[in-house]
Order: sequence, then structure tokens, then C-alpha cells
Amino acid sequence: MELNCVVRQTADDFDAVVIWLHGLGASGDDFVPALPYLELPASAKIRFVFPNAPRIPVTINAGYVMPAWYDIISMGEQREFNVPQLLASADMLKQLIDLHVEAGIDSRRIIIAGFSQGGAVAYQTVLNYPKPLAGLLALSTYFPTAERAILGSANQAIDIALHHGHHDEVVTPPMAKAALNDLVRLGAKVNTHFYPMRHEVCLPQLKDIGAFISRQLML
Repeated sequence: MELNCVVRQTADDFDAVVIWLHGLGASGDDFVPALPYLELPASAKIRFVFPNAPRIPVTINAGYVMPAWYDIISMGEQREFNVPQLLASADMLKQLIDLHVEAGIDSRRIIIAGFSQGGAVAYQTVLNYPKPLAGLLALSTYFPTAERAILGSANQAIDIALHHGHHDEVVTPPMAKAALNDLVRLGAKVNTHFYPMRHEVCLPQLKDIGAFISRQLML
């Protein structure tokens, strides 16, 4: 299944890509308004790609059809989810990265960001991607495939920024800390940032995201 994406570019001759996945029930348009708050340098030449998740029935929402990267069957810190659907979404993200690499973008100038469900997909994709990537932004998310995850040699040194809200009631802070522990166990390099927010993004965080992008892409 191909992904329909919202695309914004800071320059036509872009030389870097940020692929940013939304959460459950959201859309690729959700994070577009955040771009000005990243405070990126005027010289930045970045293509921002915001994929739209496929619309599927979601069990925890009484089977209502909505944008979702995978079905969630039960909530809680040990939530039950549809593993094949998550892996299929991870493969779709891999294909999207591959398309940009094949178009001439150095994989080391591609950053992956994922919020909530999107972050779970990003973990699965990035850690196994066969070429080195520029970084991973794990936003208000968790790592449901940690038990089966392997940190591939290409991204053993990738910089991972884990952002989470102290008051997140959807993906609770213990879930983020469990993800951190799993990443450390795999040998990943992680920087954590906790903010006084719920399941959302906040202005100080957006500035930190912009700083991460600038640093990783050497803008």
C-alpha cells in the first residue's frame, strides 16, 4: 500500500528530508503548523514529508474506521496491538525512505520523527534500516516491538531524541521509560526530554526539535 503524503519544502533544491508520522486518528496535516516554530535557519533546504496513515477499524474505538498505523486491541501499559499491521506500516515507511535515497538524497540526511503510534512505527523502521540515517525523534511514544527488535549495524550510532510529557495520560511516562530501557539494552544512544505537558507537543519542545534537526543536518 502506498502512502499519501503532505509535503512542505523550505527550498526547491532540498538536500535533506524529515519524515514525520502522526498519531492515531490524526492526519499528515497535523504537524504542518508546527514548522515555523522549529526556528530553522533560513538557509535550510529541507523537504518535510507527513504521511497519512491508512484508514482502518480500531478496536479500542468500537471498530470505528479512522487513520491508524495499526489496530490497538486493548489499552494499558502492556497494550495489545495488531503486530502484522505495525510491521506493514514500518515497511511502508522504509519504502518511503528508500524512494528519497533512490532520488539522490544521502540517507545520512534523512531524519525520522514519529508521534505516538507513529513513533512506534518509527522505532521499528529506523533501528532496522540498512543504511545510516541522520536521527530519530520519538515523540510521546512507546516501543511495542522492543522484544523482537534488533539494532542493525547501520544505525548503531544513530542519535535518538526521546520526548515525552510528564502528564501524558495516553502513553504514560512509564511506557516512555520502558522504551528508554529497551533502547539502552539494544545499545542505542538516547537523549531524553520530558516536558510539563500531556499527550501533545509544546512550544519549548518544538524549539528543541528544531535544534535537533539543525544539529543532525549540520545547518
